[in-house]
Amino acid sequence: MAFVPFTAAHWAGIVFAIAAAALIIGFRNLIRVEARDRKLRLSLAAILIGTELSLYTWYGVTDNWGLHALPFQLCTITLWVSAITLITRCRKLYDIAFFLGILGATQALLTPNLDETFPNFRYFHFFIAHAAIVGAGVYMAVIDGYRPNLRSVWRAWGWLNGFALAAGIANKATGENFMFVARKPDTASLLDLLPPWPWYLLELEIIALALCMLLLGIARFSGRVFGKRNTQIEVYGEDVVK
Repeated sequence: MAFVPFTAAHWAGIVFAIAAAALIIGFRNLIRVEARDRKLRLSLAAILIGTELSLYTWYGVTDNWGLHALPFQLCTITLWVSAITLITRCRKLYDIAFFLGILGATQALLTPNLDETFPNFRYFHFFIAHAAIVGAGVYMAVIDGYRPNLRSVWRAWGWLNGFALAAGIANKATGENFMFVARKPDTASLLDLLPPWPWYLLELEIIALALCMLLLGIARFSGRVFGKRNTQIEVYGEDVVK
C-alpha cells in the first residue's frame, strides 16, 4: 500500500517523534545521572545504528540492493554522525548532528520520501530512524549541554554544502538523486513550493541558513530553561556555557 501524507499512519509517526523528544526533555534530570546517561546514550546510538543495519539487511533479503543504497542522503549521513557523537561526545561533530540532523530529519518527517505505509518494514524503519536522529540532537542539547553559537551555524552550513557537493558528484556518476540536488523528489515535498531546478538549489541555500539561525535561537532559549548549571563544554576552543 502506498504512503499517503497526513493520514493516520503519517500522524502516528510524527507524534512518535515528538513524544521521543519530549521524553528526553521531560526526564532530563533523571537522565543526567552519569550511569543512566551512559546507558541511554548508548541505547540511542544502538537504535540509530540498528535501524540502518536493518535497512541494509532488508535490501539484501528483498533483493533491493542498488546504487540508491549508497550513503549520500543527508539523513543517512547525520544518522551515522549522530551515533558516533553520542558514543564519543566528539565536539567537532556536534554542529552536524544538531543542526543538520534535526532540520533534515524534521523535514523528512513532515514530507516523507516513502513508498510504503503501515505496517510495511520501510514505514517502521523510516519513522524510527528519523525520530532517533531528532532525539539525538535534542539529547546533545538538553543532556550534554551543547550550546551552539553563530560560528556553529556557519560551520553546519559549510558542512551541508560539502555534503551536497559530494552528493552531486555521486549523482553524476550513478544517475541517482542523493540529497535531491539533481532534481526534486518524485513524492510531494516542500521543494514543490520552490522554482524548478537548478534555481531551487539557490533558494535552498538561503532557507537552510535561515532555518539554522532559527534553530540557534530556539537552542539558546531552551538552554536558559533546560540547561545544566555550573558546567560548560568547549566547542572548537570556545567555552560554551551549559
